[in-house]
Amino acid sequence: MSRNYKVQTRFLFHTDIKIKIPEEYYSETVFDELYGILEDVNEKYNSYSENSFIDRINKNSGNFVEVNEEMIEILERVVHFSDMMNGEYDITIMPLIKLWGFYKKSDIRIPEKEEIKETGKLIDYKKIVIDRERKRVKIDAGQEIITGSFIKSYAVDKLVKEMKRRGIDDAIINAGGSSIVTVNELEDDAWIVGVENPEKEKISEKSIEGYVTQILLDSYKEKNDEDLFDIKISDESYSTSNQGNTFVEIDNQKYGHILSLKTGYPGKNKQIGIVTKEAFTGDIISTGLYNQTPEKFFEILAKLNREIKVEGYMIDENGKIHENDSKMKEDYENFKIRYK
Repeated sequence: MSRNYKVQTRFLFHTDIKIKIPEEYYSETVFDELYGILEDVNEKYNSYSENSFIDRINKNSGNFVEVNEEMIEILERVVHFSDMMNGEYDITIMPLIKLWGFYKKSDIRIPEKEEIKETGKLIDYKKIVIDRERKRVKIDAGQEIITGSFIKSYAVDKLVKEMKRRGIDDAIINAGGSSIVTVNELEDDAWIVGVENPEKEKISEKSIEGYVTQILLDSYKEKNDEDLFDIKISDESYSTSNQGNTFVEIDNQKYGHILSLKTGYPGKNKQIGIVTKEAFTGDIISTGLYNQTPEKFFEILAKLNREIKVEGYMIDENGKIHENDSKMKEDYENFKIRYK
C-alpha cells in the first residue's frame, strides 16, 4: 500500500537538511521538534558555532576546557575510529585547511612545501587529551579541531533515535546529499538512493552488461546519466565524500577541501561512498578513506568490518569505479550496490 509523506527542508550545518516522514505522523509541531534535535547539536558541538564546546576548546588550545559527558563520548568515538583507520582520519587538520585558503576571502595561493611541512606538525589527533573523570578536554597550543566531517551526521543519528522512539517506521533524511539516512522498520522494504556522478561534465564507459565501470573524458561517445548507479538501503545510512562542492580556485584550477595527511595536498580521487548502520561512522570513514589507493581502501574496510558492518566503493582519480571484487567477497557478500 502506498503512503503519503510530509516533507520539510531547513538550512543547518551550512547545508540543506530534508526530512520526509509518513503523513500519519505529522502534526503542526513535529518538524519543529525534530529539527530542534539537530539545532541543539549544532549549537553545542559544531566547531563553527560560537561558544560551542569545540569552539571553546579551539580558542583555548593548550589549556583544559570543561565539557559535558556527551562531548567526551563524541570525541572518544572519533579518536577510536581514527585509531581503527591507522590515523588516516584526523580532526585536528584545521590549520592545514586554513593554510590552503579555505575560509579566506583574499590572498588565496598554493602553500609552499615548507609551510605545509611546518603546519603538519600541528596535526595529530593523539595529542587530544580527554579527561573523562574531570570532564575536560585539551588540545596542544596551535591545534584546532574541525567537526565538519562528523557532527552533522552525529546529529542525524540522534534524530533517527528520536523518530524510532516516536514510532515512526518509515522516513528518510537527506543532509546535504553527503549523508542520507533511512528509517525503515518495515519488512522487505527499502529506499533507493541514486549515486551521483561527481564529474557532471564527463561521461561514462559501461561494461557489456550495462554497468558503469569508469568515468571518461567527454571525447567518449556515450553520454552519461546524471546518476551512476543505485544503492538500496534499509534502516541504514549512505555517506559520500568528494571535492565537487567545496574547493578553492587558484589560477583557474580547483583544489578540493579533503587534504591528504601524508602530502598536505588535496586528494585526487573522485568520490568515496560508504553504507553503514550509523551516519556518524559512515561520514568519518568516507572522509578518512578518501585519499587511499583502492588496495588500501579495501584493506581498511576489511579491518573495520571486524567491528561494524561497512560497505563501500571508490571512484579513483582516473574515474575508475572500484567495488568489492572477488578477493573481497568474503567480507562483503551482502554488498548493496545494485547497478542500473
